[in-house]
Amino acid sequence: MAAKNLVKRIQKIDPPADRSAFLWGPRKTGKTTLLRQQFPKACWIDLLDYDQFLSLSQRPTRLRQILEAQTSKTVVIDEVQKIPPLMDEIHWLIENRTYQFILCGSSARKLRRRESGLLGGRAWRYELYPFVTNELAHFDLDKALLYGTIPAHYLSSNSEMDLRGYVQDYLKEEIQAEALTRNLPAFSKFLRSASITNGMLLNYSNAARDAGVSVKTIREYYQILEDTLIGRQLTPWRKSKKRRLIETAKFFFFDTGIVSSLLERRSLIHGTREYGRAFEHFILQECWAYRHYSKIEFPITFWRTASGSEVDLILGDADVAIEVKSSTSTGDRPKGLHLFHEEHKCRKSFVISKEQHPRKISSEITVLPWQDFCERLWAGDIL
Repeated sequence: MAAKNLVKRIQKIDPPADRSAFLWGPRKTGKTTLLRQQFPKACWIDLLDYDQFLSLSQRPTRLRQILEAQTSKTVVIDEVQKIPPLMDEIHWLIENRTYQFILCGSSARKLRRRESGLLGGRAWRYELYPFVTNELAHFDLDKALLYGTIPAHYLSSNSEMDLRGYVQDYLKEEIQAEALTRNLPAFSKFLRSASITNGMLLNYSNAARDAGVSVKTIREYYQILEDTLIGRQLTPWRKSKKRRLIETAKFFFFDTGIVSSLLERRSLIHGTREYGRAFEHFILQECWAYRHYSKIEFPITFWRTASGSEVDLILGDADVAIEVKSSTSTGDRPKGLHLFHEEHKCRKSFVISKEQHPRKISSEITVLPWQDFCERLWAGDIL
């Protein structure tokens, strides 16, 4: 725990005094640690504490009594999604008192069902991602690709065992409970199918066949993973006048280690397809986290033609095009980038690789070592 506290996170929860905030993120991304660091004098309500959970679930109005006995006007409520009716009381206190609430949770799914569940715009939204490269002084790429960057796993002396417990206890129990299904074998089969196809085009029919359920159920399962922040879709670029494009999204889990654990993967070998896919996943995670932490809203998409030509990532409105190659020698003819440039005028185009030095392969395209890309991304020099 002490080691985790030494890692300074980029995310800053900084709403104005007249606004509250939600901090969302999957379990063990460090939300509680971050809030204790940033709000040390706040009144703290932890709904993982069974006594507090039981008391407030039976009588949500008891929150008012608790706060009246406190001097702090800032209130942190951890795992707020556990008691959806509490949101009505929080809403009332915001409207009628001067409290600022910092609400923390891993799923807004149950809260959205209530009219006041997300406080009608009175609270700013923040997300916390696993570690990114800019938060760690000595980033171990191979460890990150295999075990992910969830703080408790990346810093662990036994990442494999911790990750296995996380998947078994969290994904296969708590997320399963969100599914409101008794078909436990089907949901487990779905998780494995989703991990096998992580980063590939979504195919609901194949996933339904693998899990032995309907396509409708598979869509619901994917929606559960998105609602609980376990994964999200990478949408396709759709602006094309010359070529027929693929319009199917891809799905990625929020952490590379989750994929490894679901596939019972104990190693990643350089040069393999699995290593390359994990490397692409890692670069995408950095881009998603940068977009949120920098507060610069820009689309992140991918470009793929019906004939199979592809650009892995498009940042903004064709501002930056990125091809990700995990090899140490990438060649000089990235076909996808050249074809994309024929139709769109990108400001910058990169091949992100494991080469040792940056180099220009054309007037339009630069090969960047992944370390250089990440450093420039977080410095604001990419977009």
